[in-house]
Amino acid sequence: MSNDSQNGKHHEGDVAFIQSLAELLNSSDLSELSVKREYGEHDRLTVSLSKHGKQVTYSAPAPLAAPAMAAAPAAAPAAQLPAVSEDPANLPGAVTSPMVGTAYLSPEPGAAPFVQIGQAVAEGDTLLIVEAMKTMNHIPAPRAGVVKRILIDDGTPVEFGAPLMVVE
Repeated sequence: MSNDSQNGKHHEGDVAFIQSLAELLNSSDLSELSVKREYGEHDRLTVSLSKHGKQVTYSAPAPLAAPAMAAAPAAAPAAQLPAVSEDPANLPGAVTSPMVGTAYLSPEPGAAPFVQIGQAVAEGDTLLIVEAMKTMNHIPAPRAGVVKRILIDDGTPVEFGAPLMVVE
């Protein structure tokens, strides 16, 4: 039992570590960053960040809740979208997650969502919240436009660079 709580402690810090790496990548001239942390024989963290591909690879073979976080974003958007061959992150109006966390479409459970499909938004309007390390981060509209697609469900775990919405 103490082994599980010990694993959970260092893995809770992984979110902050990944967030720091993403900030470092954004604030530097680097285009890619890869880090591998070994916690034990079957317990590791591998992170790869790229400015161009906006892709994050997270793997931790130990039985934790964190690997589900990595797998869920890939499955959730596909289930919601009609069969489209293009990657939503490459669409002109794609709004991507600036961090690893959990995305919420409304300010609190049971409240109306910040935006709906077809709604006009002004630059800076809050589109959703990404909670990371118990901090609610409001994600603003990067430009004025109309919400064309919402690519995640309320409470969906998201990765850095994951497409969240399309505002055109």
